Amino acid sequence: MKRKILLCFVICSYFGQIFTQKTDNNETIRRIGLKESNVMEIAFKLCEVYGPRLTGSAKLNNAQDWAVAELKSWGLVNVAKEEWGTFGRGWQLEHFEMHAYSPDYWQVIAYPKAWSPSTNGLVTGEIIYLQANSSQELEKYKGNLKGKMVMLDTIRDVNEWFDAPAKRYISDDLLQMANAPLPSPRPRRNWATGPGQSFNKELWTLLDKEQPLCIIDRNFKGDLGTVFVTGARVGGQEDKKAQDEGVRIIPQVTMAVEHYNRILRLISKGHSPKLSINIKSRYENPNNGIVHNIIAEIPGTDLKDEVVMFGAHMDSWHTGTGATDNGAGSSVMMEVARILSKYIKESGEKPRRTLRLALWSGEEQGLLGSVNYVRKHFAETEPGGWIPKVLKPEQQKVSAYYNLDNGTGKIRGIYTQGNEEVIPIFREWLDAFKDLGANTITIENTGGTDHQAFDGVGIPGFQFIQEPIAYSNRTHHSNMDNWDHLVADDLMQAATVIASIVWQTSQKDKKMPRKPSNIDPPVKSKP
Repeated sequence: MKRKILLCFVICSYFGQIFTQKTDNNETIRRIGLKESNVMEIAFKLCEVYGPRLTGSAKLNNAQDWAVAELKSWGLVNVAKEEWGTFGRGWQLEHFEMHAYSPDYWQVIAYPKAWSPSTNGLVTGEIIYLQANSSQELEKYKGNLKGKMVMLDTIRDVNEWFDAPAKRYISDDLLQMANAPLPSPRPRRNWATGPGQSFNKELWTLLDKEQPLCIIDRNFKGDLGTVFVTGARVGGQEDKKAQDEGVRIIPQVTMAVEHYNRILRLISKGHSPKLSINIKSRYENPNNGIVHNIIAEIPGTDLKDEVVMFGAHMDSWHTGTGATDNGAGSSVMMEVARILSKYIKESGEKPRRTLRLALWSGEEQGLLGSVNYVRKHFAETEPGGWIPKVLKPEQQKVSAYYNLDNGTGKIRGIYTQGNEEVIPIFREWLDAFKDLGANTITIENTGGTDHQAFDGVGIPGFQFIQEPIAYSNRTHHSNMDNWDHLVADDLMQAATVIASIVWQTSQKDKKMPRKPSNIDPPVKSKP
């Protein structure tokens, strides 16, 4: 009986020590993350000082150099810009103006698409509204578009905002996520041969042949002066991209919907408005077309050959300063590295597994930085795809990858990407942050960002549930994606929660559970 009592006492003492240690960890991490935060200063430097960070541009290159120096100053090791491939030319907008004339004058709200070439100074042209949905309807425009301003889109209704554009999740939203069923495998789609692609290819081949002065659209969303803009399109040149050297590109702009609609209404009523445009841009090649991710580490101890990764993409589009997409995520993940580095110095406790930060580039062009990193280190994949053919030994060494890329909103929980076995683990870890609202766990998948590159090759890859704020309808890829729309308290909370999750992952006896896979693990070669 005494032995049983003694054994019970030992077990209770052991688990009591673990609980106390976890509590102490989180208290210290909370203090550093919430009361001694540096996340907004990081975001200021990244967004306000270095500005928009288009992949391949000197601005991204300069921001990366700054981040490398900053990470080194915090004591991280193996900090480097790691090459992931060649991308092509960068692009920089130096000047832009657009004006409308007749029946009266107004200054147009519009932005050039990335990689649009310069015009020959301020040029004025006749406007043509290209109305065609078939090959037959395109015929009447042949020989009539050269030197014209071509408008491609229809009028789009603009609805007034009777509800606030920014929102936070309510309990019902989170409950629906928590109760979501196991996701079904997503069918693979061939976008190149999807509905409407054949006609679009024919349309852009005609535009490339005709060489109009400018092509204008109004995007499918945005109002009140908010304009959503990405990259220029290439027509008539198979498999060419806007960043490729020597490719032909027609100047392209996205116009505020209210101004776009007004011009089309004037045309429909028999008026002949005119536009003038001046684009001054330059192509640049800061590293001879070679592009990089940033990698930095905090070394582990007894399990140092195993890795916990966390990251975000640093590249952005060009009309704002890339604040919510994804200066927020990059700043938070840099802050996570700072928090953990400071925690280690204060506590003397070291991570068991190596902690590795990754700041990606090329995400906006298709997760290029993370996908190529995964191909280099973890798995050979099908040409042009993510499906792994052969796993590499390093793939087995990664416990998990954590990503942040959904704006400025604080963390409400985590997407487990259909991985049922991690749910009780995250439930225990996130319970410590219930008071900060970060305790929802969903089996659902989420996509469109860099964790997919890891999840696709069998590495547990996770994206956090974030408050939506006004990300999708106001700031994401828009001219309003600026530092002013970052919510400081939310970013401090996010950095604190992620720092704790990364730390707990590093200290586990076992790596994070993996989903079942039909890909054989790598076989060690015989000596």
